[in-house]
Amino acid sequence: MKQLTFHELQSYLQLKYKEGRTSSALFMKLVEEIGEVAEVLNQLEGRKTNSGHPSLEKELVDVIHYAVAIASINDIDLSRAIIEKDKLAAIKYKQSPNLEEFLVVQNKD
Repeated sequence: MKQLTFHELQSYLQLKYKEGRTSSALFMKLVEEIGEVAEVLNQLEGRKTNSGHPSLEKELVDVIHYAVAIASINDIDLSRAIIEKDKLAAIKYKQSPNLEEFLVVQNKD
């Protein structure tokens, strides 16, 4: 299967949600999906009985879907934003390498 990039996902979701969905509507779906992740984690960690709820994988995909959709309809380049945010976090928490440096090393191989 082809590897999916953030750019491709964002382009797809921007097309999918270009009409009819607002950031706040997508955010409400995101919150709902985060609640579903919490339910699955509670079941997996024994705090709740398993009710045949969907898998953690599927629920996390839903969370990513709606978070990326919100970024997409607001013209936020997530690849750029993630790298920039990680640079700041790496400085703040004195971590090395930062994501950009890690990607440079990975792409040499």
